[in-house]
Amino acid sequence: MPKSEPRCEPGRSEVQAHRGASAVAPENTIAAFRAAAGQGAEWIELDVALLGDGTAVVIHDVSVDRCSSSTGKLSDLTASDLQKIDADALFDARFKGEPLPTLAEVLSALGELGLNANVEIKQHPHHKSLDQLVKTVDEHLKARAPQTKIMISSFDAAALRRMHEIDPSYELAMLWSRLPDDWSDVLQSIPARTVHLGYKSLSIGFLEEAAHRGIKVRAWTCNDPKLLASFWPVGLTGVITDDPSVYLS
Repeated sequence: MPKSEPRCEPGRSEVQAHRGASAVAPENTIAAFRAAAGQGAEWIELDVALLGDGTAVVIHDVSVDRCSSSTGKLSDLTASDLQKIDADALFDARFKGEPLPTLAEVLSALGELGLNANVEIKQHPHHKSLDQLVKTVDEHLKARAPQTKIMISSFDAAALRRMHEIDPSYELAMLWSRLPDDWSDVLQSIPARTVHLGYKSLSIGFLEEAAHRGIKVRAWTCNDPKLLASFWPVGLTGVITDDPSVYLS
């Protein structure tokens, strides 16, 4: 049987738009997800956290200061405050009036756009409990369009364990900036079969070991395909990028 040729680039389904196509539109907004679809992406990555009243919103930070024309901690905001937040006139005047979206609104849009989502769970100190966070996220995900595929990622292994307990069918990805020495033990404890690793921490040795163990590895956040060229043949699975077009064009 002929030996298959080593991969030299990711398949289309393994290119994820980091917070949407955030190189060309405000991160974690429906505009960014729409832009990702326009570039040919099949998957987007997004961040989810809770407001003070428990509303699930799509945002990376613990406040709205960096990515909107407003200020305020998520803990001090409620759903009624969202209509006053412009996320993000600061990015480009073309996006003035772009709202900070709820998870429910985003999931509805993804169904219409035909996109799948890597949902990164952000555990913040103001959340009442981890249980509140994961149950709220799961309830929203259960209401998504049937064609929308979901995976869950987090820097918090405990969050992934709870999501597995709630629904073992989720693909779970452990997020690391740097690979810890006990990475295999952590994955087994969740359990998870996927690692999302900061691309500067990739190594051929780790990728070969992960491939041998059947572990998927996606690199974040790499916007220059040349930096990953040596890793595809040894087992890199996918990439999370601000600009999907550089991998999909």
